[in-house]
This record gives sequence, structure tokens and C-alpha cells, in this order.
Amino acid sequence: MITGIHHSSFLVADLSRAREFYEGVLGLKVNLNRPAMSFDGVWYDVGNQQIHLMLLPNPESGLSRPEHGGRDRHVALSVSDRSALLEKLERSGVAYTLSQSGRGAVFCRDPDCNAIEFI
Repeated sequence: MITGIHHSSFLVADLSRAREFYEGVLGLKVNLNRPAMSFDGVWYDVGNQQIHLMLLPNPESGLSRPEHGGRDRHVALSVSDRSALLEKLERSGVAYTLSQSGRGAVFCRDPDCNAIEFI
């Protein structure tokens, strides 16, 4: 019955700042098919799935998040070149942690503290 994950959504407080991260650092391209909605946002295609950024108030604002993204809810994205990703994160000043399990996974947070795993 369930055939896959269609998209993951993240709440953002500053869409321009979030776009700098997702487009500038991660290199994602905007999907222009996002319909008009009652709030601003942007969609990105990631393979056959999508990431949706939604400019909406965060009901968890001020909540303390674990330092390591692997201990928080997160989306895991496949990458083809881990070394290139790490170089890009470092050049961009994005803090990251390595998987505590010893796997080849890398975790970081976007400007709104949403956790992302790269594997």
C-alpha cells in the first residue's frame, strides 16, 4: 500500500536564509510547480522525492534540540560524494557531526535547527 516517501517538510523562519542553505550550500534546485498557498515556501526535488520549506511559525520555538542531529528527528539524504559534502559544509561554515554508531553518516542542522543526515 505505501510505496515510498513523497516529501519531507521543514518550518523556516526566514525563507531567504533557508534558501541560501538549501540552494547555496546543498545545491538543491527549486521545483517551480509549487501552487499558490496561504503561506510562502519553496519545494526542492531530491530524486523522486521532495523537500518542502514552509514559512510558518514554529510551534516548537525555543525548544532545546539535541546537539547531535542523529538524536533528533531528521531526514536522511543520500549523497554520492561524502568528501565533497564535508568540504562544502566546512567552506560554508556549517557545523556537522559524524555518526556516533561508526556508520559513514554525517549530520548537520539548517539555519532553523532542522536536522539533516547525509548517508
